[in-house]
Amino acid sequence: MKFVPHSAREVQEMLKFIGLKTLDDLFTDIDDKLILKEPLDLPAPMSELELTKHMLTLSEKNGETLHNSCFLGAGAYNHFIPSVVNHIISRAEFYTSYTPYQPEVSQGILQALFEYQTMIAELTGMEVANSSVYDGATALAEAAIMASNITGKKEISISSAVHPEYREVVRTYCNARDLMLKEVYFRNGVTDLEDLEEIVSERSAAVLIQNPNFFGCIEDMHKIERICHEKENLLIVSIVEPTSLGILKPPGEFGADIVTGEGQSFGNPLNYGGPHLGFMGTKYKYVRYLPGRLVGMTADTKGRRGFVLTLQAREQHIRRERASSNICTNHALNALATAIYLSLLGKTGLKELANLCYQKAHYAYDTIKEIAGFKPIFTSSFYNEFVLKCPVSPEKLNKHLLKHKIIGGFNLERHYPKLKNAMIFCVTENNSKTEIDRLVEVLGKMG
Repeated sequence: MKFVPHSAREVQEMLKFIGLKTLDDLFTDIDDKLILKEPLDLPAPMSELELTKHMLTLSEKNGETLHNSCFLGAGAYNHFIPSVVNHIISRAEFYTSYTPYQPEVSQGILQALFEYQTMIAELTGMEVANSSVYDGATALAEAAIMASNITGKKEISISSAVHPEYREVVRTYCNARDLMLKEVYFRNGVTDLEDLEEIVSERSAAVLIQNPNFFGCIEDMHKIERICHEKENLLIVSIVEPTSLGILKPPGEFGADIVTGEGQSFGNPLNYGGPHLGFMGTKYKYVRYLPGRLVGMTADTKGRRGFVLTLQAREQHIRRERASSNICTNHALNALATAIYLSLLGKTGLKELANLCYQKAHYAYDTIKEIAGFKPIFTSSFYNEFVLKCPVSPEKLNKHLLKHKIIGGFNLERHYPKLKNAMIFCVTENNSKTEIDRLVEVLGKMG
């Protein structure tokens, strides 16, 4: 961040005004053991020109996706973003917009968010959607709290095939609300239905499922829905890779009560993990429990169409103690990028994109598993990510791949200790056949 430093004279003037003699006097409340006693080991100061070149040199050490082919997914996906997305969101009326609490002068951003909500509702098969929350993990955790508020029950069941970091966020939320979180085992890469039958009961509020799940596998949602609703639980579905909705049935069509997900794949870059956006949709009867902003369409006294922030009484800036959630904002710029991206693709484009991801991933899977030492772990159907057991450790494998300008897959043992030497590979439309064949060639030398 750019700043203008204070001169020594200005510092002394400020200290004198507040009645202190030195800057150290500002930190007397900090334990002396925590204060650094010697200067940091930093290089000598640089001019702006020198610093700019130095930072550029450092940045070139990053294994980014512009100069490397990428087969890493696991929650953040390398999709192509048309240039028009950045062109539109960079316009001043959008780029500088923040809180549209004065709807009469915020019609542009409100209409854009309304269109975003409409597209998310149509994609997920839900009756209503909010204008985004912070990210996919937050959205899933908010959905768990929402289910508890709706049902009045204090137990939540979550599949162990849900993204591990999402599960941690849900656990944190549940701990703060004194909710019991129970994990359901997975088998063959998907939620174990027998374990689900045993764990879910009339005492629990909801079942949390990811589809496609963290392993890239496609869950049997019809059977899960039956188990869930027979025991009077709400069914919550998280969609971390939403391009899959181009070819998979939307959760609303198999009875989901709340649908959440991560919208990064729709027009938002990887950005070292953020900022991204979480989407949420639900049935209309639960709309007052839905966190975040809701944009509604109305008409003024002359019958002209207009847009407003609606049902705000459920938000924490209106009634903090009784609010449905502590979230009262949204990632508006990221949601706008998603709306532009989906408008560009349309129904046909999204279907073609999903089909490309599916076909390319299966081509990669079929060729890699033929390499000596690489073996499939699961036989369940998958979308654009798949798991293979590797002949060497994923760390060693990824270092070898990076030397060939290839960003490899995700080490599963990090979160699933029993899946030793297992790696998730991801393939998107950005990966050409040449890149996939090159990956196979380099992996072949490791087998």
